[in-house]
Amino acid sequence: MDYNRFGDTIYLRVDRGEEIMETLLAVCRREGVQSATFSGIGGCGEAQLQTFLPEKGAFETETFTGALELVSLLGNVISDEKGELFRHAHALFTFRAGNEPRVCGGHLKSAVVRYTAEIELRPVIGGAIGRTFDPETGTGFWKLHGDA
Repeated sequence: MDYNRFGDTIYLRVDRGEEIMETLLAVCRREGVQSATFSGIGGCGEAQLQTFLPEKGAFETETFTGALELVSLLGNVISDEKGELFRHAHALFTFRAGNEPRVCGGHLKSAVVRYTAEIELRPVIGGAIGRTFDPETGTGFWKLHGDA
């Protein structure tokens, strides 16, 4: 992994064998980023995608392996009142099944880089987005005001 800050934006390269979400959070911790948005592209060898199933109150996870082109990565990082970081990301991958092109996408649990991933991390300036717990999904959503 390598990264550099230009102005308010951090440009991050995630290298072969590294997990994208873990690497992104490590850079946030190192740089003191409490909340941010991010986007990226790359080439992965494994990805775990999730879909929330309201009737079950749980996420269904599917693992994809092989030559996965990360054509879109979008997400955010937020922190709770203790400063713990949480990420929320969605991703779209293309791949081939035999001679047929395929697409898979959803909530990104994890993705391991096969070649490289290039991510633009945009920290929130002038404040921070907090986290509020949602009991229906068991996850956290944006907390934009102190009284929420």
